[in-house]
Amino acid sequence: MLDQSSPNILKGMYINGQWVQPAGTFDDMNPSDGSVWAKAQDGGTSEARSAIDAAQAAFPAWSTLMFQERAEYMLNIADIIKRRQTDYAIANQGEAGGWFGKGMFEAGYAVEVFRAAAAMCYQSVGEILPSEHGKLSTAQRVPMGVISVISPWNMPCILTARGFAFPMAAGNTIVLKPSEDTPFCGGLFFAEVLEEAGVPPGVFNVVTSSRDRVAEMGDELVENPLIKGISFTGSTPVGRSIAAKAGAHLKKCCVELGGKDSLIVLDDADMERATSSASFGGFMHQGQICMSVEKVLVHESIYHDFLAQLKARVAKLKMGDTGDKSNVIGPLINDRQVERVASQIEDAVAKGAKVEIGGGVSGRFVQPTILTNVDTSMKVWQDETFGPVVVVVPFSTDDEAIALNNDTEYGLSSGIITRNEAPALAMSKRLETGMCHVNCSSVNDEPHVPFGGSKASGVGRHGGRWSMETFTETRWITLDRGRRPYPQVF
Repeated sequence: MLDQSSPNILKGMYINGQWVQPAGTFDDMNPSDGSVWAKAQDGGTSEARSAIDAAQAAFPAWSTLMFQERAEYMLNIADIIKRRQTDYAIANQGEAGGWFGKGMFEAGYAVEVFRAAAAMCYQSVGEILPSEHGKLSTAQRVPMGVISVISPWNMPCILTARGFAFPMAAGNTIVLKPSEDTPFCGGLFFAEVLEEAGVPPGVFNVVTSSRDRVAEMGDELVENPLIKGISFTGSTPVGRSIAAKAGAHLKKCCVELGGKDSLIVLDDADMERATSSASFGGFMHQGQICMSVEKVLVHESIYHDFLAQLKARVAKLKMGDTGDKSNVIGPLINDRQVERVASQIEDAVAKGAKVEIGGGVSGRFVQPTILTNVDTSMKVWQDETFGPVVVVVPFSTDDEAIALNNDTEYGLSSGIITRNEAPALAMSKRLETGMCHVNCSSVNDEPHVPFGGSKASGVGRHGGRWSMETFTETRWITLDRGRRPYPQVF
């Protein structure tokens, strides 16, 4: 538990079941008011190696633990997170600038992640194969070893839980490095939970670092020879680098990266559903979600009506310090992100875009913004925004909508709003996205589903059995009961 002092005192890194406090610390900032929310431990290569060594030492016992015992740990973790749901939401308000409701949702979702991971312990993990020689021929899924998990700041509870719960349930051991912007919500919160759950020392470890040392620690978590797989959620540039390094060492990795996601509103759409999907998808957590709606593509016959109703809905969103539970729109996580979003708005306006609502920037607070008259020359069309900015663009045919959606290097998620499911399903097959949701926002996830994107949005899938497949190896093991003959010369 946090001590609620100002700044909060974090226990330290969690390595081999012990709280470790290296000499150095860094400031963990409250993005709403710029105050120091906590002092976090600033580690590097040495701490990462210690955690990896601890995880390696714990692997033999954890990987051979009976499946139902691992499942029981997962269920205990879920119960503790459920009990601490409000604790997490309050911490998320201060450390990550998250709306209180968003924090409650995240922790509640993480509960389901661990329950789903427990269920996976009971699933089939292999196959019986036919054999030409009468053998008992099996294909078995086995844990790999130490998995490094590098998690982001935007949905730190969900994306951290998803990153390690399934690999750990499969019998792997974990070294987690949360974002330097959310070392508690994305890391040390889980260390407290797993310690309380009695998870054996070394099975789960958390190391933290400042932005100045993140490359040093990150390289160790990818290139150390004891690391057998990497789970990364974050930006596309960093993901490309991690995937390239993992590939050079022939290591498995699952990287879930950025998006430039569309909500396509067809001419027969229910207007209430369409505008609420656009508002939630575009502005939940200030648009700082990889699946956020950044482009709303609206059939020209309903374009003006849709735009008017969306503006009215967005105008009601209350912005401010998320310490006040009524403020739904909080700050962006840091000044770099504000700069990125502001530059996209400025570039668009300079090239002829119209600000329909919002556009203002004050400190780390960016007003929910709707832009129209946007074209493909603008940064806001091509680059991921990761902020509370939505462009609304008309289209005349389904083919045009599909082309507008696919006009990006990203391919994570999408949504289609219509009263007629058949054409929407046909469209979904042509959208270059890993996920598509008919009559729902592009912001969607469930613990047991295959979550991931195509193109520059990532490689691999998180969730359920797809995570289990990613973070296990397949071994062919046979029992020769037919006495396979060898050539007589031998």
